[in-house]
Amino acid sequence: MSFPWAEPYQPKHPFMKYLDSRLPLPRFVYNAVGAGYPVPRNINIWYNFGFLAGFALVVQIVTGIVLAMHYSAHVDTAFASIEHIMRNVNSGWLIRYLHMNGASFFFIVVYIHIFRGLYYGSYKAPREVVWMLGVVILILMMATAFMGYVLPWGQMSFWGAQVITSLFAAIPLIGEPIRVWLVGGFAPDNATLTRFFSLHYLLPFVILGVVVLKIWALHIPGSNNPTGIDVKGPQDTLPFHPYFTAKDFVGLCLYLLAFSVFVFFLPNALGHPDNYIPANPLSTPAHIVPEWYLWPFYAILRAFTVDLLFVPAKLWGVIAMFGSLILLFFLPWLDTSRVRSADYRPMYRIWFWVLVADILVLGWCGAAPAEEPYVRISQFATMYYFAHFLIILPIVSAIEKPLPVPNSIAEAVLQKAAKRAGAPAGAAAVAQPAE
Repeated sequence: MSFPWAEPYQPKHPFMKYLDSRLPLPRFVYNAVGAGYPVPRNINIWYNFGFLAGFALVVQIVTGIVLAMHYSAHVDTAFASIEHIMRNVNSGWLIRYLHMNGASFFFIVVYIHIFRGLYYGSYKAPREVVWMLGVVILILMMATAFMGYVLPWGQMSFWGAQVITSLFAAIPLIGEPIRVWLVGGFAPDNATLTRFFSLHYLLPFVILGVVVLKIWALHIPGSNNPTGIDVKGPQDTLPFHPYFTAKDFVGLCLYLLAFSVFVFFLPNALGHPDNYIPANPLSTPAHIVPEWYLWPFYAILRAFTVDLLFVPAKLWGVIAMFGSLILLFFLPWLDTSRVRSADYRPMYRIWFWVLVADILVLGWCGAAPAEEPYVRISQFATMYYFAHFLIILPIVSAIEKPLPVPNSIAEAVLQKAAKRAGAPAGAAAVAQPAE
C-alpha cells in the first residue's frame, strides 16, 4: 500500500544521491522505519513489543555468536565448556546470562505481542499474512529454544531431549525413523548434541529472515491500531520517526531496566537447578520439565492419558500440542466479525480474558508434576483452549453486536482528548454503528 501523503525520500548530500542511485538502502530504511512510513497516530504502548522482540532477537544472535566461539559441542566437554565460559572467558558470565535470560525475555515480549494482536484483531484482513508469519516465527522460536536448552548438557538438558524427541516415535510408521534421524541414534548422545548445536546456531538467522518478510508484509496494508479501523488520510497518521521511534526508545529503556535486574541480580531465577548437574543417563530427575515458556504446550501434551478411537494417548497428546499452534494459522477465518478491536466487542473481550486465564492455568499445570489434580485441570484447560477457537469464537462473531466505532482514527483521538479534558460528549464527532 502506498501512502501518498508520506514525505518522499530526497537525498541532499552528493554521496547519498550517488548511493541512492546505485544501492537505495537509505531509501529502504527511510520508507521502512523513518518519516516515509506513516503510522496510525493512536497506537499505544502495547505496540512497542514488536520493536522489543526485534531488539531481543538481535541480542540473542550477537551473544550466541560470541558463546559459540567458546562452546564445545561434545558430550564429554559441553558441560565443562559452559563452566569455562562462566569462569575463564572475559565477561563470559555476562554474555551467558544475557543469552540465557534474553531467551526468556524474548518469549515474554513475543507473548505480549501475540496477545495484543488477539485483543486488537491484528490477524484480520488485510493482515492475515502478517499474522501467519508471526506464528511461523513463534514455532521457530520454540524449536530454537528447545535445542538451546539441550546444549549445556545438564540433567534437564539430557532428559528433556529424551522426552521431547521420543514424541516423534508416537507417529505411526514414520515416527521412529524420524526420531532416530533427529537424535542421530537410539538415545540422545554426541550426535544429538552436534545436530542441535548446528540447528540452534542456524535457526535464529532463519527467524531474522522471516522477521524481514513480516515487516515487508506489514508495510503493504500498514499497521493496525487500537480502534481497528483503516487509515483514511494524512490526519490519521504521524511519521514513524521521530514520534514513534521516541516512544519505542522509552519502551526499550524500561525493557532494559527489567532485563538488567534479572541479568545482574536474578540470573538463575528463570532456569532449572537440575541443569547445573552434569547429564547422567542412569539417573532420571524426579520431575522433568521444559523451560517456563513451553509449559502451556507441555501441559497440553500431558493432558491425554487414555487411548481413544484406537489412537494411543501419547499420539493424541502430540497431535494436540502441534495442533494448538497450527490452529493459530486459521484464526483470521475463524473470527468472522467485521470489527477488529476488542474495545468495541464487549462479548469477545470477556472471552479473550478467559483465554488468557486458561493459558496461565495451562502454564501452571505444565510446571507441576504429572499427577492429580494437575492432570485433570490441564485436561479441562486444554478442552477450553480448543473450544475457544473452534466453537466459542465463531459463535461470538456471529451473535455479538459490536459497539459504535469512530468514523476515523483522528476522530477517535479527538474524542479521547475531549474525554480527558472533561469536555461534553458533543464536542467530538458523532460515532457511527459498526453494522
